[in-house]
Amino acid sequence: MHVLINMPVSRGRGVISLYDGGSRKRKQDFPQVQKPEDRQDSDVNSSSPVITAFKTFQLELDTRHDKYERLVKLSRDITIESKRTIFLLHRVTSPSVPSAEEVLAESDAKLDGVRQKIKQIAEELQGEDLYQFHKAFTPGIQEYVEAVSFQHFIKHRTLISLEDVNTRLVFLQEDKSEAKDPSAEPQEREVLAFQVTPIDYLLGVADLTGELMRMCIGSVGNGDIDTPFQLSQFLQQIHDGFSYIGNTGPYEVSKKLHTLRQSLAKVEDACYTLRVRGSEIPKHMLADVFAGRAMPMDPDEGVA
Repeated sequence: MHVLINMPVSRGRGVISLYDGGSRKRKQDFPQVQKPEDRQDSDVNSSSPVITAFKTFQLELDTRHDKYERLVKLSRDITIESKRTIFLLHRVTSPSVPSAEEVLAESDAKLDGVRQKIKQIAEELQGEDLYQFHKAFTPGIQEYVEAVSFQHFIKHRTLISLEDVNTRLVFLQEDKSEAKDPSAEPQEREVLAFQVTPIDYLLGVADLTGELMRMCIGSVGNGDIDTPFQLSQFLQQIHDGFSYIGNTGPYEVSKKLHTLRQSLAKVEDACYTLRVRGSEIPKHMLADVFAGRAMPMDPDEGVA
């Protein structure tokens, strides 16, 4: 039976309900709940299988994160050195350079240093899934492909293949026993190889087109009339190859197709001007004319 008692309250009007003659419970009547921070470490059983498993997970995650950060740092070093190599190779078109062979020899030395960085990446990826760490080092690998393909074009006027790129990334691991004891018998060294993925290769070739466009403008400024026409045919072949891929390839590849078309349009415009108005414009002014002319492109053309 529920009893409802109405009684006045000294401070304003109010109603106090009492059920079954009970009274309000005070705060101290409730059981005290121990806070997590008040618990002592002695309450945790460190030998518990659950705690042991989580400690193992913690160690694996820390190891993976540390390796990821090391790969990011190596990728930055590769990017910096590759860009320096590209800037060096652009000196081939400069009239102040007495011999292009000296520039190419210096670029070989720089690329050898880049490959040593890539060797460190290959050592880090031993026994690991490459695609779990791919995002950490892909910017550096793309920049390396751009540099080595630019050097290959200057030498041979052709596009380097993915097989040739990977062939140069085969290394021999050092024998630590020989370093410790020179008198020890030499043993067979383990072969360590790094394989550039097709996506990184395509993205590097797509970036190459921008460097070829700059090479075209630099050649025209130096009075070289033949190189722009060679570059125009080469870029048209690359554009045709990327057009076959279209939207069926990775998103990053289709996104760079717009920039590729811009570079091709500038080179074609330079060749057209040389063919039609080459005799009207002085050679020392051709580079300024081409550099100041930008072909308007439809943004929708970036998607095949």
